[in-house]
Amino acid sequence: MQPTNEHESIEATPDMVTEASAGLERRRLENVMQDNFFRYSMSVIVDRALPDVRDGLKPVHRRILYSMNQNGNRSTAKFVKSARIIGDVMGKYHPHGDSAIYDSMVRLAQDWAMRYTLVQGQGNFGSMDGDPPAAHRYTEARLDKPAEELLTDIEKETVDFKDNFDGSEREPIVLPAKLPNLLLNGQIGIAVGMATSIPTHNLGELVDATIELIDNPEATVDDLLQHVKGPDFPTGAIVYGGAPMRQAYATGRGSVMMRAVAEIQETKRGRHQIVVTEIPYGVNKATLIEKIGELHKEKRVQLADLRDESSRGKVRIVIELKKDAYPKKVLNQLYKLTALQTSFNYNMLALVNTMQPRILGLHDILSEFVKHRQSVVRRRTEFELKKAKARAHILEGYKIALDHIDEVIKTIRASKTQDEAEKNLRAKFGLSEIQAKAILAMQLRRLTGLEREAVENELRELLKLIARLEAILADEQEILNIIKTELLEMKEKYGDERRSKIINHELGKFSDEELIPEEDAVVLLTTENYIKRTLASDYRKQNRGGKGKRGMTTKEEDIIAQIIPASTHDYLLFFTNKGRVFRLKAYEVPAASLSAKGVAAVNLLQMQPEEKITAIIKHEKNASDAGYLFMATKNGTVKKTPLSDYANIRTNGLIAIKLDDGDELKWIKKTDGESDVIISTSAGQAIRFNEKDARPMGRAARGVRGVRLRPNDRVVGMDIVTSDDQTLLVISEQGFGKRTRVTNFPSHKRGGVGIKAAIVTAKTGPIISVQTIDPTMTDAILVSQNGQTIRISLKDIKLLGRTTQGVTIMRLGDNDAVSSIGLMEERSLEEDAK
Repeated sequence: MQPTNEHESIEATPDMVTEASAGLERRRLENVMQDNFFRYSMSVIVDRALPDVRDGLKPVHRRILYSMNQNGNRSTAKFVKSARIIGDVMGKYHPHGDSAIYDSMVRLAQDWAMRYTLVQGQGNFGSMDGDPPAAHRYTEARLDKPAEELLTDIEKETVDFKDNFDGSEREPIVLPAKLPNLLLNGQIGIAVGMATSIPTHNLGELVDATIELIDNPEATVDDLLQHVKGPDFPTGAIVYGGAPMRQAYATGRGSVMMRAVAEIQETKRGRHQIVVTEIPYGVNKATLIEKIGELHKEKRVQLADLRDESSRGKVRIVIELKKDAYPKKVLNQLYKLTALQTSFNYNMLALVNTMQPRILGLHDILSEFVKHRQSVVRRRTEFELKKAKARAHILEGYKIALDHIDEVIKTIRASKTQDEAEKNLRAKFGLSEIQAKAILAMQLRRLTGLEREAVENELRELLKLIARLEAILADEQEILNIIKTELLEMKEKYGDERRSKIINHELGKFSDEELIPEEDAVVLLTTENYIKRTLASDYRKQNRGGKGKRGMTTKEEDIIAQIIPASTHDYLLFFTNKGRVFRLKAYEVPAASLSAKGVAAVNLLQMQPEEKITAIIKHEKNASDAGYLFMATKNGTVKKTPLSDYANIRTNGLIAIKLDDGDELKWIKKTDGESDVIISTSAGQAIRFNEKDARPMGRAARGVRGVRLRPNDRVVGMDIVTSDDQTLLVISEQGFGKRTRVTNFPSHKRGGVGIKAAIVTAKTGPIISVQTIDPTMTDAILVSQNGQTIRISLKDIKLLGRTTQGVTIMRLGDNDAVSSIGLMEERSLEEDAK
């Protein structure tokens, strides 16, 4: 009869009886295969592929570190041949082949694979290009300092040991692990039917999160993420987090997008190049470069040259672009088509309680680490207490002997054998066997007064130590305090700056503005289109005629062109010389120090070759779209367009004005449709007319004439007059300036040559700026061609008539000149005073 399932019995036959008597068992083939495969899969899962949540190590890594520690291959010892290390590990603990062990050890020494290396390598240990390491007979290694922290106190019975594969040695089941190594260095592994993928993290952040969990066991994932900002990869790069990253830390599964750090630079020949300095974690650099080359051959990306200039562990990939290429567009194509942008998928699978594979979130991993450290500290304390009590017991015996030294000597001399002497001492003085043997082995020098005092002092200190150790074991909070102290010591010794920059939103989505502090800033733009954002408080107020302090560092022949005070949450409209407009939030302009150079604007905007930003308009975040933008070109053409036409601006920009050949868009102002306009020239001429003289036009319109220029004259500024209470600030190239009432400039029809706004001489130099001053404006920031900056109160600038040259506003050095001026509003000063 055939069984219908595996639970039914098989009818006995004579052959089966014979097999049974021979010690054989009849089983179904599928059951045997299932059982054997299960045994195999568990062996792979537990003994090879998955890390333990407590020390973050796979068995092969643990065996390598333990073997090196046992053999004295520590960070302070000399390097040892890798072949010797591999042979010892294979012969004693890991009988799976030398190549598997060597490859594992090599990875522990690669600083582009490990956030904190556990092995120091000497020789060729491979490269980011995927080059293999030299054979183990050529390389040398020793433990790195973080690895020693994983092994600290292992000799104090802090962890359990087991027999090795042949029972000839003992090996630890887990290491004591002072560091939260599972998250610190991450892990990648493939088992049978499951895999683990855990990114690397920053030590300081993990320590802070662990202490938060110790202090507040009810802490949520969001509480821990206040400390752990995200993964911190050894290769740096930019990490886009957002909801998927939070999900990963909450559930153990999720993903983040990694993007290379690339900067668009302008060469001396006027072309652009993309320079990649950091690549995503796990990306093979040589394969990446090969892929970029293939895209060029397939004409999917147009390049002029491609070079790998990496050296000494620093990545530098130079991608030169053709003259007519759009740098930002090419960079976006490379992100889309190559591994310059790739994802890291979280699958935080680890072994819990040695045998159980589990998907763990951030809270789970840190909790298991804390529990492990509690066990280690408790067992270490018990070991030290046991050792201290044993020593104190002997010292108490010494003290009894020293207190009755004459009788002790007499008793020993009266005994015929050592065993008899021991028996007599125990009987006469109430000593234990251990104490009696210690007294019999005591040297004669211990009978001196100094030695007696030393015994008493040592015993006194030991009794204090015993009391302290017993107090620790009696109070779980004391154990937690020790864990916190040791974690802070690890942070002090090994903590470093984060390498990966975290952007807290998903790639392609706007960031949450609540994460960006709203503060007053100053956006600076140079004539070579380098841009940066600084805090308004960085500009210290000085008196008129001051020299200022060192400001923005610019490259040769580059000067500050514009200064725009704005809140970090304001919109900025970027108008270019080719009549196009782009839009960004102020906080999207990279922040930098006062003396920093800034970044090229082509890194932020998809501008055409030889296109430059000429004007930046601030549009406050809660302001309405009512009103107009009034613009002027260098040849005196003006145009008025409704502001609402610029409500939706694509990332590749919009047309703002149609330009004649040789003309460029230079100045743009927001108006209410009722204001007067003043256009000024370098020769000191100015014309005022009502903006109604220029009817509203669409974005693509050309505009009308605003001012007629005389030979060798040029437009240097255009501003809006909203009331007769305003004044004009006139600044010349050599640092002269003045304020003049706008009522001194009667309104005319547009298109005329204007009237005098200032006297221009060789001493003053040509006029470089004429701006209207509102009552809310209190300060001015002047920047020179050599990068000097000064912030002065507008009240300190004299109020003079039209036909004057002004007074000295800024003292300039030789071969220097004022390049730009920005006006600060009253709210900025209020922030400064806080």
